[in-house]
Amino acid sequence: MRCCSAPIPAPSGCAPNWPIPAGWTRNAGSGRAWRPCRRRSAICFWPRTPIRCAAGSNWKPEVAALSEASKERIQAGYRAFLAHRGLRPRAGQRHMIAAIAGFLAAAASGPRVCAIEAGTGTGKTLAYLLAGLSLARESEKTLVIATGTLALQGQLVDRDIPDLLAATGWEYDFAVAKGRGRYLCPLRLQQCEAQVDSEAAGQFLFDDELAFAPGSDDRRRLRALGDAWRDGGWDGDRDRWQAPLPESLWQALTIDGRRCGGRRCRLISSCPYYRARAAVDGADCVVANHDLVMADLALGGGVVLPAPEDSFYVFDEAHRLGDTAIGHFGAQCALEASSAWLERLQAQAERQRGPLAGSGEALARLEALPALSAAAGTALRRAAPLFAALIPGGEPRRHRFAQGVVPEELRLLCAELAAAWSSLVAALAGYREALEAGFDHAGFPLQRTELEPCFQLAGHWLGRAEAIARLWLGMAEPDVAGRPPLARWVVRDAGGELRVVVAPVSAGDRLAELLWSRCGGAVLTSATLRSLGGFERLRMDLGLPEETVTRALPGGFDYTRNAILTVPEAAADGGDPEAHTAAVIRQLPELADSEPGGCLVLFASRQQLEQVRSGLPSDLADRTLVQGELPVAEILARHRARVDRGERSLILGLASFAEGIDLPGDYCRHVVIAKLPFAVPDDPVQEARTEWVRARGGNPFRTLALADASLRLAQACGRLLRTDADRGRVTILDRRVVAKGYGRELLAALPPFGRG
Repeated sequence: MRCCSAPIPAPSGCAPNWPIPAGWTRNAGSGRAWRPCRRRSAICFWPRTPIRCAAGSNWKPEVAALSEASKERIQAGYRAFLAHRGLRPRAGQRHMIAAIAGFLAAAASGPRVCAIEAGTGTGKTLAYLLAGLSLARESEKTLVIATGTLALQGQLVDRDIPDLLAATGWEYDFAVAKGRGRYLCPLRLQQCEAQVDSEAAGQFLFDDELAFAPGSDDRRRLRALGDAWRDGGWDGDRDRWQAPLPESLWQALTIDGRRCGGRRCRLISSCPYYRARAAVDGADCVVANHDLVMADLALGGGVVLPAPEDSFYVFDEAHRLGDTAIGHFGAQCALEASSAWLERLQAQAERQRGPLAGSGEALARLEALPALSAAAGTALRRAAPLFAALIPGGEPRRHRFAQGVVPEELRLLCAELAAAWSSLVAALAGYREALEAGFDHAGFPLQRTELEPCFQLAGHWLGRAEAIARLWLGMAEPDVAGRPPLARWVVRDAGGELRVVVAPVSAGDRLAELLWSRCGGAVLTSATLRSLGGFERLRMDLGLPEETVTRALPGGFDYTRNAILTVPEAAADGGDPEAHTAAVIRQLPELADSEPGGCLVLFASRQQLEQVRSGLPSDLADRTLVQGELPVAEILARHRARVDRGERSLILGLASFAEGIDLPGDYCRHVVIAKLPFAVPDDPVQEARTEWVRARGGNPFRTLALADASLRLAQACGRLLRTDADRGRVTILDRRVVAKGYGRELLAALPPFGRG
């Protein structure tokens, strides 16, 4: 059995004198390096087999930074887990464990960020848990694992981490961290139940937007929720409630930070959110999601989650992180809806004056709100015609400001709006604080049960005003030189509402400032991080430091033997929409029946999907399931049931099905990619990003469009092989993949499929 004396070749592109750890030996001729093996073990991965770095990697061994105790602990844990599950070690998994452990051990004095692409079948979760838990404890850090989806977050908490601890005997405390909106607010439950029992159903103390007006189904669901909560059959976590729950009902039962009374709430001892927070505060490992990490960073970091300086992060599904960050740092304002809301705020404030008489500062703060909200409304009404003039006609359209530059007349008005809304925010914050102080004041004129909805309403007002103020600040202030600009646009929706929007073209600078420069260490991983074989696009989107360690590991499957990729001779050029759609309709019936079991067809646009679907012969249409016509879970259940009966089944899906579904074995024996997945060209953020890249002397097609298509194509092809036993075929129905020069680059960036 070979052990860790096996040589390591120099990473691709490295000079013959590439750096090696102390105690290792280099062959002067080959550049390979090795170190003497101190012990032979059934599982020894520091490393035991040659490591071949894929294109785009800049990896170098850092294992010398690891303590012997850490090596022993991780190796023993790996052996125990494999024995417990009856599994065999995987080469890629061993290399990933070693890479993460070595990186984290050296993070205090070396690079703080590491990006590891590990193909499907590598066993990423076990790798980062084994290395991350051990090194976080040794470094006195909290391990924060952030997933791209709630589903993966639940899988880690309910299965992966408990399985590892049971197999290894390790003792770690772990906790799940979710946003406040995923938990029941016991006070809101009590208020809603009182509302249902009241003769004046639909009214709280004041006629406001927080009023609860349930239908008969909502009343039944509310009773079930309340009974389960009080009986202990449900812990208040929305994701653990099994029955359907309409969003409108849940929004009445949860709360955000602005409306929460915190320690002053009379039901805080039973609050599921604060119970979860207490578990997070004492945990060795916190399982969060990308959204929550971004929300915590927006608050300064260390508010909801452990502080970045005290944390090692693992971002699983890290290819999603850039879009999530952009969503958190953008803002928008619907002009007509915001004007109407300001009028309601004025009316509601006037009605609150009587009950708050004698409250001192709270009344004084309240009395300032009507004038400030009127001033903000006046400025909005002045701005509306100027924005409307940018979009003549009545059909839904949009206008994007080229280079993000707002005309001076409009920019000055946006500055006036920013000032007006900022003044309103300050007044609302003061009003909320005065009401909050009332909870501790025995002489406050409102009873506690009357003060609570008042305080909640003030928090709701404040949160909404803050978001709108951010929008107008983003419209009024010029972009900062040297930083990614903001995309700025106005859109008229189908209902005629004008909406002004700002969004950064990249959140990289914010991530660099708030996360990468502060964290103890961060590992980014996914099956698809590279575009066109390199990490350049990831670096740009996430603002990764220059010294970021990058590593690409092959997947755990034998693509050459188990899967074939074909491009039919009859495939049409995807650049000719009409001819291409006709060709897909002609070829799909034969392709759908070319493999037994299930077939997944992926489209780049809803329009083409609908055109192809309407052109299918009736016998094929009868066994076709279409994304959007049924819930995803129902589509997958019907598909699996058909395949289990020995029938063929066809799914037509869009981009979210290219990375969001798992159909192993016969459930997916054939993946058909209708067209190369280039992004829709009319996205305003993408357009602004194109301008930004061109202004910096870059090539937008290669840097953006082609890089994105490469990533999406790899994700789509990744739907085929999900387990070691899977077999099947990928068919691309776009001639450009073999006829264009860039097509060959796209193919070269895919796993090594056999070619048919």
